[in-house]
Amino acid sequence: MTDLQTLMKLPGALAAFEFSDRGELGAHQIAPGGKLDADSLDLLCHVCVANIAIATMQARGWEKVTGAQGFYPIQGFTLVGFEWTAVATENRGVVMANEQADYEQAYAALAG
Repeated sequence: MTDLQTLMKLPGALAAFEFSDRGELGAHQIAPGGKLDADSLDLLCHVCVANIAIATMQARGWEKVTGAQGFYPIQGFTLVGFEWTAVATENRGVVMANEQADYEQAYAALAG
């Protein structure tokens, strides 16, 4: 499992975090001087859990209805904002500045 310090080394990393299955913020690191704080990350964790749950429901439903395969299990969730992007898989995530965000590198690091 990738540790938070490794995630913070990604280009443009603003924060790295862990969260429970209920969306509660666990261990986290925040880059100094940024606009993010623990309360913002806690809300983001809940967004990640909710969206992963919804995407899972949709993927399973789509496979059952169409017979198509390969949509489930969901590998992660990406939220693109105006200034930053969050990428989350399972119970970990990273927030990166948009101008430096490398989505593939973020998913690879989260899978590590």
